[in-house]
This record gives sequence, structure tokens and C-alpha cells, in this order.
Amino acid sequence: MSWDAGEIPDQRGRRAVVTGANSGIGLETVRELARAGAEVIMACRSVDRGRTAAGEVHADVPDAELRVEELDLASLASIEAFAERFAGELDLLVNNAGVMAIPRRETEDGFETQFGVNHLGHFALTGRLLDRLTDDARIVTVSSGLHERGEMEFADLHGENGYGPWTAYAQSKLANLLFAYELDRRLAAAGRSVASVGVHPGYADTNLQFRGPELAGSRLRLAAMRVANALFAQPAEMGALPTLYAATAPDVEGGEYYGPGGLFDMRGPPERQRSSPASHDREAARRLWRISTELTGVSYGLPTPTSE
Repeated sequence: MSWDAGEIPDQRGRRAVVTGANSGIGLETVRELARAGAEVIMACRSVDRGRTAAGEVHADVPDAELRVEELDLASLASIEAFAERFAGELDLLVNNAGVMAIPRRETEDGFETQFGVNHLGHFALTGRLLDRLTDDARIVTVSSGLHERGEMEFADLHGENGYGPWTAYAQSKLANLLFAYELDRRLAAAGRSVASVGVHPGYADTNLQFRGPELAGSRLRLAAMRVANALFAQPAEMGALPTLYAATAPDVEGGEYYGPGGLFDMRGPPERQRSSPASHDREAARRLWRISTELTGVSYGLPTPTSE
């Protein structure tokens, strides 16, 4: 498959929310959805950076219909406030924002930050927007190829008894897929036609890789990451293609997983792929769902799917 952004179907009349919309894959997702005619709500932790990014999109797509809204996924209060401000229907939710391999920190609600932002924040946001989704809506959750290294440490989800930045990141990305697939099963059990899909961008040149070394104060790691990005990473525009395909292509169905189909699944045009066996563990998915509901206080009101 050699699909690119030029093949996005007409999105006029559709409304999207993209988290982490001010840079990297999120920004490229906003740009191409707007180019195709969608109204895009840019959900950003920093409104100032979001407005700057919106200006970049407008310079490229003058008629882009954009709105910047504050959303801090490290704050359940911010998520609730965003959802309360949101009016009208929603056709597409792109759960894109995230942090990667940072030193151990906690959100304002006491969650380990990678698990709290990458998974719990999006779990809470999706649940609070669920009743706004149209019948043919899609929820696209951005994971990572590193989910394959992830294990759900249910006895220590927040890394209080032992923490490794990459281990915590891999766990959060596995949680993304367990959530995406379980959500699709629950939507189907409720008779809703909303599709929940998982994606990964491969190795894309974005600012995500730099946050960990910056917070750790490691100039050596930061320099190494810059070299690696320059030599091996594909542009953010290419990294956004799996997200854009999952969000718009007519042949996409719920419960699927897309990523780059090139070298080691790190670059190239999007294709349907198979995620790790652990990501399809239904018992783990149900357990994660219960815990996520308890931690966030957000209940979806969807039936538990029957076991196969």
C-alpha cells in the first residue's frame, strides 16, 4: 500500500479533536485534517504554543477551521473542564499526546506521569466525550512499537517500588492498545457503530524524544537522540500517516492496528499490522479498565463484552 495524505477523503462537515496538537505528529494530523476540510479542535497543554501552531497551519492552509483549547492530560480537573466546555457533536477523537522516557514524576492526581498522561488522561478524556460521538465516529489512540516490550505491572502501575523510564513508557503504550481494543469491544457490545483503532508512527522525528534527556539534564543523551533522529527517523509528516489513515480511510474497522510498513516497521506508508499478543489479552484489558475507572472516576456506562 502506498497511501498518502492526498488520499484523505473529503472531511467537510466533520469535527475532530486532536490532543498534543501543537507539534510533531499531532500538528501534522491537524494540518492534513484541516486541509481536507475538517473542523479541528487543537487540544493543547499550552494555549500559547497551540496558537503559534495554529498560525503555522493557517499559513499553509489559509481556510483551515481551527480552534485552540487548553487541555492538560496530567490533570483530571483540566480534562473535566475541557469536556464541559465542549459543545456539539464529535466525529473524530485522536488520542495523540504523550510523554516518553522521562524521569519519574507524578501528575497532580498522584499518577506516575507516563502512565497518567499517556493512558489515564486519554481514558478519562474519551469517557467524558463519549456521549458526543456521532454514529460513525472514530477514536484513534496513538501507541508505539515499543508496546511490544511492555508489561502491565498491576501490582506497581505507578513505579513506586521500581522505576525505569523506558519500562514505564512501554507499559503506557501497551495500556494504550489494551484500552483501544477493549473500548471497541464494549462499543460493539452496546450496539454502537463508533470504531476504536490503535496506531503507531514508527520512528518519527519529533520533539517527543528530547523531553526525557532534557528533564534528566543529560546533554550526552540529548545529543545522541538528535543524531539518531537525523540519521534514522522519518519526517513527522510520514509519522502521521498511520493516524490519518486510521482516522479517515473508508476500509478501516474497529479493533485494528496500523503502522508504517517499511524497514522494521519504523518508516514508510501505513499498513494494517498485528500488535503484540499481550495487547490482545482480554483479561488484562478488563482489569486495566476497572482500575482506570477507579483511578479517574470516569465511568463509560458500556457493557462488559462476553468472553470468547
